[in-house]
Amino acid sequence: MYRNIWRYASIQDAYQIFRVVTISSMVSAFLLIFMDGPHALPRSIYILDWFILFAMVAASRLIWRIYRETRFVPSLRKGKRTLIIGAGEAGNLLLKEIRKQSSSAYNIVGFVDDDRHKKGLRLSGVRVLGGTNRLRALVRRHSIEEVIFAIPSGDKVRMRSVIESCESAKAHFKMLPGITAIIDGKVSMSQIKDVEIEDLLGRDPVVLDQTAIRNYLTDKRVLVTGAAGSIGSEICRQVALFKPAKLVLFDHAETPLFYIEKELTAAFPDLRIIPMVGDVKNRDRVETVFDEFGPEVVFHAAAYKHVAMMEYNPAEAVLNNVMGSRVVADAADKYKVHNFVMVSTDKAVNPTNVMGATKRSAEIYVQALAANSRTKFTTVRFGNVLGSNGSVIPLFKEQIKKGGPVTVTDKDVVRFFMTIPEAAQLVMQAGCIGRGGDIFVLDMGEPVRILSLAEELIRLSGLIPYKDIDIVFSGLKPGEKLFEELLIDGEGIMPTTHKKIRVMAPVETDLRQVSGDLDQLFSLAAAYDIAGVVKSLRLIVPEFVPRYHFDAAPPFAFQRVRPDLFPPQKLAFVRNLRMPAVTN
Repeated sequence: MYRNIWRYASIQDAYQIFRVVTISSMVSAFLLIFMDGPHALPRSIYILDWFILFAMVAASRLIWRIYRETRFVPSLRKGKRTLIIGAGEAGNLLLKEIRKQSSSAYNIVGFVDDDRHKKGLRLSGVRVLGGTNRLRALVRRHSIEEVIFAIPSGDKVRMRSVIESCESAKAHFKMLPGITAIIDGKVSMSQIKDVEIEDLLGRDPVVLDQTAIRNYLTDKRVLVTGAAGSIGSEICRQVALFKPAKLVLFDHAETPLFYIEKELTAAFPDLRIIPMVGDVKNRDRVETVFDEFGPEVVFHAAAYKHVAMMEYNPAEAVLNNVMGSRVVADAADKYKVHNFVMVSTDKAVNPTNVMGATKRSAEIYVQALAANSRTKFTTVRFGNVLGSNGSVIPLFKEQIKKGGPVTVTDKDVVRFFMTIPEAAQLVMQAGCIGRGGDIFVLDMGEPVRILSLAEELIRLSGLIPYKDIDIVFSGLKPGEKLFEELLIDGEGIMPTTHKKIRVMAPVETDLRQVSGDLDQLFSLAAAYDIAGVVKSLRLIVPEFVPRYHFDAAPPFAFQRVRPDLFPPQKLAFVRNLRMPAVTN
C-alpha cells in the first residue's frame, strides 16, 4: 500500500485498496473465530470493521487526489471561453488534460453533443449544453471564442457543419488529431490544432493487411528510387516500420537525400540505411547498386511529375520517366528482384501532356517485361497528393499568407486528391497483391473542385474569399486538363482483396515491338528532336492527343490546336462540384 503514488490515484488504486482491506478483514475474522469461537463477536462487527477500514484507508490515501483535482478547477475560468464538441471519451480526456494545467489557455464553458440523452447532464462537472444543430446560438449566447472538435472517429460531415457554424458566429475552430491518439491515451493540449483542408476531404483511414506486407518486407533488402521526393520519402518511412534488413535510398538530389537519411537514421537507429546518390538514367550506376546490395523489393518512385514544366522539357521527361524506368526495371529483372512496384499517375490515362504520355509509356514497357520475367512487376496509378512538393495547397497557403491573390487555373478544373501517407501505404499494399504485370488503381474518392478548395482554404485562414483575399484565374497551363481520369477506354477493372485498390485487366503487349519503339524514342530525345519525340510518343501511346503544337525551334512555341477537349456533359459535371463544406 505504501508503494503507490497517491497524487495520481485512480480506479485501479481503489480496487487495490478494496482487495487489501477485504483480505485483511477476512484473515482477522478467521483468526478471531478460530481463537475465541464463532460467537466471540456479533456478526455485524465484521461487516462494520470492513466498511470503516475501507473508508478510512481510501480516504486517507485518495484525499490528496481529490485536493489536487479541485485545486486547479478555478483555472478553467481563465483563458478563452471554449466549447468541446463531443461529450465522449476524447472530450473527457481532453477536459482532464486541460484541468492539469496550472494556467490553461481554455475556459471550458460546456460540451456540445448530438446524443439527446446527454443534454443537461454533466461530464466531469461540465454541463452538456445541447447538440451541434444549436451550435451557432450557443456560441453567441455564451460568448464563445474557441470550439474544439473532439470526435476522433472522423465524422467529416459533422465537422463541416460545425466549421460553417463557427465561421458565421466568428468563433475559432480547432480539432484533435485522430482516433489513434485516443487509443494510445495521448490526448493532450499540444495536440489541439487548427483544422487543415486535409481534414475536410473525407478520406477514410487506410486499413492495411499488416501480415501480408510484413511477409514481403520484414528482413528483406529494399531499394527505393526517388527516395528524397514526396512519395519516395514517405514510402521509406512506411517501409522502415516493417523492419527490413536494409533500406537503400537512391536519388539524384544530394541535399534532400541527406535530410531523409538523417531523419530515418534518427527515427530507426537499428535499421541499416544506405543513401546512394545516382541517376536512374545511368544504367551502369543503377546496375552497380543492384549488384552491390542485391535488393529483393524495389519501389520505383523516381520521376519528373510537373506537367507544365515537362511541356517545356519533353526530351528530359522522356529520358527520365521512360528511359529511367526501363533501366531500373531491366536491372530488377536481371538481378532477379522478387517484387518491383512502379508509382504511376492518373495523368497517364488519355494523356494530353508529355508527362502523362511518358508515364503511360513506362507502364506499357513494365507490363511487357513482366510477361517473361520471374520478377513480380506491379504498377500503381493514383492522382494528386496533398502537400507534395509543388502541389496546389502549399502554393495557396503561401499566397494567402502574402495577402493574395490566390491563383486558380480555371473555375471548372477538378482533381482527385489523397494524402501522402495514404498513397505510400496503398503503394506498399499493392506490392504484395500483385501477381505480375498488374496495373492497380487506387480509390481516389470524389473529385474536388479546385476553386472550392481555394475558397475553403481562405475561410480556414479566418478570411473571406473575394473580400479579404481575391481569387484570380490564370488559365490552364500547358498540358493541363480540366479533369483527370483513372481508366483508359477498354480497360476492365476488377476488385482486389483490399477495398481501396482495384486492378485493371491485363493488356498483352509485345516486348520486342515496345523495345524497338522506345529505342527510337530515346534516340530522338537524346538529339532533342522535340517534334520527333512527340510523334514517337503518339505512336507508343495512341490515346495521347497533345493540347498544344510543339515547334521544333527553341524556345518552344505552344499553340492550342484543340480548343474544346471537354464535352458539355463533363463541363456540367465539374461546374456543379463544390467542396462539401461550402453551402451556397
